[in-house]
Amino acid sequence: MTTTRRTPSTDRRSGNPAKRAAAKKPDPIKDLKLSPEVHAYMVDRGIPLPDCPPHTKTPEPRDVPGAAFDFERVDKVLAAFKALTHVSGRWAGQPLTPDPWQVAYILAPTFGWVRWDDEADAYVRIIRDLYVDVPRKNGKSTISSGIALYMACADGEQGAQVVTAATGKEQAKFVFSPIKTLAEKAPALKGRVKAYAEKVIHLRSASTIIPVSSVADAQHGANIHCSVVDELHVHKNPDLVETIETGRGSRTQPLSVIITTADSGKPGTIYDRKRRYVDSLAAGTIRDEHVYGVVWAANKDDDPFAVETQKKANPGYGISPSAAYLAAEAKKAKNDPSALAAYQRLHLGIRTKQAARFVNLDTWRANAGDDNAWLDTDALRNRRAYGGLDLASTSDLTALCWLLPRDDDGFDALWRMWVPEAALDDLNTRTAGEAMVWLGRGWLRTTPGNVTDYAYVRASMNEDADLLDVQTVAFDRWNASQLTIDLTDDGFEMVKLGQGFASMSAPLKEVKRLLLTGQASGVPMIRHGGNDVMTWMTDNLAVAYDAAGNVKPDKASAADKIDGWSALVNAMSEAMAGNAPKTSAYDDGGLRVV
Repeated sequence: MTTTRRTPSTDRRSGNPAKRAAAKKPDPIKDLKLSPEVHAYMVDRGIPLPDCPPHTKTPEPRDVPGAAFDFERVDKVLAAFKALTHVSGRWAGQPLTPDPWQVAYILAPTFGWVRWDDEADAYVRIIRDLYVDVPRKNGKSTISSGIALYMACADGEQGAQVVTAATGKEQAKFVFSPIKTLAEKAPALKGRVKAYAEKVIHLRSASTIIPVSSVADAQHGANIHCSVVDELHVHKNPDLVETIETGRGSRTQPLSVIITTADSGKPGTIYDRKRRYVDSLAAGTIRDEHVYGVVWAANKDDDPFAVETQKKANPGYGISPSAAYLAAEAKKAKNDPSALAAYQRLHLGIRTKQAARFVNLDTWRANAGDDNAWLDTDALRNRRAYGGLDLASTSDLTALCWLLPRDDDGFDALWRMWVPEAALDDLNTRTAGEAMVWLGRGWLRTTPGNVTDYAYVRASMNEDADLLDVQTVAFDRWNASQLTIDLTDDGFEMVKLGQGFASMSAPLKEVKRLLLTGQASGVPMIRHGGNDVMTWMTDNLAVAYDAAGNVKPDKASAADKIDGWSALVNAMSEAMAGNAPKTSAYDDGGLRVV
């Protein structure tokens, strides 16, 4: 970590000087994904700017009311690191000086951002959860060890409990061992710490660092100031991580650190949940100022054996990992196709089995529309509308979508969504507080109790029918209920729609085609008005394919709720059919079946 990588300012350029002069001047803040505050700190302290921006980076909490970036706090952390020394290899005995990329993307954002806390009567860190996803050999152990020692010995917290967590005792010792060795070897800590087989004690503050490998270990006297979780992807269940994160409530500025390599893309795991949360924060579909994450990875379509791809995924390229090491690993993978997936995951950060996103968020947002005057009641009056209803489980989200055809072959889309009051807190937690925002803006509605009260859905649909010229409403034929019978009695033409590949593929593909057309033309073809609930659900969307290439929404594989998408596809099925007569295998008392 003591050797500085060559930065753009020190690289020698080749090519035509005239072309170089005419080239666009780089913007270090935008191109390198640096906040203005971190950029200013790096320049002021004479730290070279890194040349390895992460693939994914969540927003720094610069817009939090009262937020400030404290240069001296970052100085203190870097000074603590430099008081430690490398204990092995070619840098043994040299100060543990973090690389510029580690300062710019990990240490400075995490420790620099503070706000005033009235209860603590002091400035406290804003970021409480740090997530770092980076390929192997990029100094994960070194930086996590440095953070653990700082939090125990230099953060000013009396009786700080710092834990290092892993899935088994041997792995926990493996994570703890570098910390213990650093504590023993650092001249600055001599006489200040005691290092034992399974504990490091900072004498002055009575703070401790211990390894844990079970829920019982984590619960014992839990009053955690800092936790370091190693290789999240090997945790089979969330119990240990969640126990650690809930054991820090009495601390004023706790910090949970996850430093990991990528998994293969398996859905539903604790890794998948944490990674999806970070991805959603980076995409702006949810907001949580207490969580900060960075991910280094190549793209799936990058040449996996190219040096530039290796540099993109490995911020420590040329130091650790060395160029020779990565070249050797690439050669093995090239010669042995069975080793390619492991090489891509471990050394390029690619989640090899993760399904491609069906609808890109940029494509979705491009169809929001700039002028929402069409949402006014007068503008909606008597417009032709096709409905799609998704009656999820009674204790979960219910969604209704109205598609309103336009003369340009596009549609305007309106959603109504309901959640039982008893389920709101859980939804609010899963969306980092966004559900309450959606409720305040009218994008989400509640019904009393712990199950969806379909009387509210029925009343809302009848209100809409008084405003719109409703044609038909499609719903899952396997989820018929008293509500659909009541709506038929109210005069709605309700259409039972299968939710399999045969029924869903064509309308889902049509939705995607229209969204892509809208993005390319600049004219929204499914204008949705920037509905944030649907943006969140678009980020969650997963689809399934059959052997013939047909596609349907896949709730089982989705990151979270996609009920609004199911309603949209149901509505599109009706809109595509228009007023054409439909055939039915049997008459169902006013319900049409397709």
